[in-house]
Amino acid sequence: MRATLRQAARATVHLVLAAAMAFGSYIFITVLLITATGSVAVVGIWLLPETVLLIRRIAAAKRHATASWTGREIPEAYQPITGPVRERLRTAVRDPGTLTDLRWMVAYYAYGWMTVLMLPLWPAGLVVDGVWSGLLGKEALVLPLIVKLADLEADWSAALLRPSPKALLAKRVEQLTATRADAVAAHGAELRRIERDLHDGAQARLVALSMRIGLAQRAYGADPETARKLLSDAQEQAEEALTELRHVVRGIHPPILTDRGLEGAVRALAASSTVRVTVQADGLADGPRAPAAVEAAAYFVVAEALTNSVKYSGSERAEVLLARTRTGLSVRVRDEGCGGADESRGSGLVGMRRRVAALDGAVRLTSPVGGPTVVEVELPCVW
Repeated sequence: MRATLRQAARATVHLVLAAAMAFGSYIFITVLLITATGSVAVVGIWLLPETVLLIRRIAAAKRHATASWTGREIPEAYQPITGPVRERLRTAVRDPGTLTDLRWMVAYYAYGWMTVLMLPLWPAGLVVDGVWSGLLGKEALVLPLIVKLADLEADWSAALLRPSPKALLAKRVEQLTATRADAVAAHGAELRRIERDLHDGAQARLVALSMRIGLAQRAYGADPETARKLLSDAQEQAEEALTELRHVVRGIHPPILTDRGLEGAVRALAASSTVRVTVQADGLADGPRAPAAVEAAAYFVVAEALTNSVKYSGSERAEVLLARTRTGLSVRVRDEGCGGADESRGSGLVGMRRRVAALDGAVRLTSPVGGPTVVEVELPCVW
């Protein structure tokens, strides 16, 4: 009986919120009429996008309330309403999400009243179920009915508020467009970095190497000792140039990934860090390796996160978790530092997001002031 009471209480809270939203929807009819009148008269056409934004907020509140009851999120798929009035108006009218929200609102006028009528069942249910259980020893009847009604209301709302395939496709196209732009920007930044490293590092050393070899050739006949010294310097320059080239290659795709795999490469990063880093790998040894691009992205995420931890957090230790998931690869880096990580301060998080976005992945950063800082990355791939 106690479990039934608790569930019925939750259902009642859900129905109360639904009833409040139903009353609000009835009041909102006035706003819709004003918007419709202004749009027909043209002078109030600017009200239409603003009204659509209000409807989006109401629908978002309903999605949140429904998800709280059912435990299942209802996705949103809207086109951003921005820019001048003409563009805002065009987006508000053509966005498939507008039709979805209006359809839900109209339907809610029809079934929203049900939530108001069902609320008196709660006190009546306590009396009826108490008498029923006391006389016949049977289970409660009315209180489970309240739960069923809450389920029914939530199911209807979820079905009506779920974005259409067309809206989801438009949202996906928008995401891919943004991802492509980020990938192009990341690629351009990577090319500039490689060019800078080659110009300032290996190229400068190769020029110096060429000059020393030329001087050694001129001095070889007249001053063999000077020639030998120049050739010795040239050898050092050649070794330094090779070191610079290896550094550039590691920036493109670390060879250690090919040799040791992702787990081994990350453990090598942890060993070379100035903070104590523990590495845990779940399921990476089970089955095939992730694609090279995914492994490289995961490696650079860990490297960037550990670098930020050393530079900014003041933490003495960090934790790295690599896990094989059903849909891809999960990376989690945590430190116990001061927190307060800010992407606008050039901490490398923007580049990390772009690199992950190029693979259609997601980055979540949690860094309250005082710590801890947690970077979580999901990289989709097919195993």
